[in-house]
Amino acid sequence: MTKEDCFYLGKIVKKYSFKGELLAKLDTDQPDIYENLDAIFIEVNGTLIPFFIEKSQLHKSDLLRLKFDDVTNEADADALMKCDLYLPLDLLPKLDGTKFYFHEIIGYQLNDESFGPVGTVKGVNDSTSQALFEVDREGIEILIPMNDDFIKNLDREAKTITVNTPPGLIELYLE
Repeated sequence: MTKEDCFYLGKIVKKYSFKGELLAKLDTDQPDIYENLDAIFIEVNGTLIPFFIEKSQLHKSDLLRLKFDDVTNEADADALMKCDLYLPLDLLPKLDGTKFYFHEIIGYQLNDESFGPVGTVKGVNDSTSQALFEVDREGIEILIPMNDDFIKNLDREAKTITVNTPPGLIELYLE
């Protein structure tokens, strides 16, 4: 299994007991749907390694308490501290309407209701307070805010996103 076949679920943040239990901070709005997993991939030294879960439960609402089959003491748990957790993409809950996962829209065509075809979504910049579509228009990068009010339609079959941006926003990049 490679990272490209998986999605980032969270990170192991601390030990819970001397018996090898760990707490993971999940990167999700719905941590409860990941409470009863059988296995998970942990990135150790750049490689995804499957770990089987003996038991898991939510801890203080946003942390997942994990007990792995082969992690039985503090030394084993120490080796996994700060490691990232991954799950296969097919375990992501399906989204509908204009909701989407960032990795899902790469390669989609972005159209503006007023401007027309803008370009191809090549990425998402979520390092700012407002996530941005990174759109390639014949070598020119155009950044468009991922504002719910701007996103009018998402067609998964046609791989298109229709937005309605403020007048002049796209033209700023083309001058």
